[in-house]
Amino acid sequence: METKNKLIRVFAGSEITVNLLSSELEKEVIPTEIINEYEQSNFRGFSTGTPYSVDLYILDTDFEKAEPIVKDFMKINKM
Repeated sequence: METKNKLIRVFAGSEITVNLLSSELEKEVIPTEIINEYEQSNFRGFSTGTPYSVDLYILDTDFEKAEPIVKDFMKINKM
């Protein structure tokens, strides 16, 4: 029986902040997925959301490994 991994959102913020956190997670071999709804909708010709709301996702199987990294990142950046 095949088990499918799910993406879970671990952070939302500006594109710059999300890219910084994504880089920190990927240093620890935790793959990330960045979803920028605002940019995607503009590309399609309509606008939704705000330009400062970008979501960072990881696989649910990586959550335990990623959680302390995300918490430290938020503490250091006073979020």
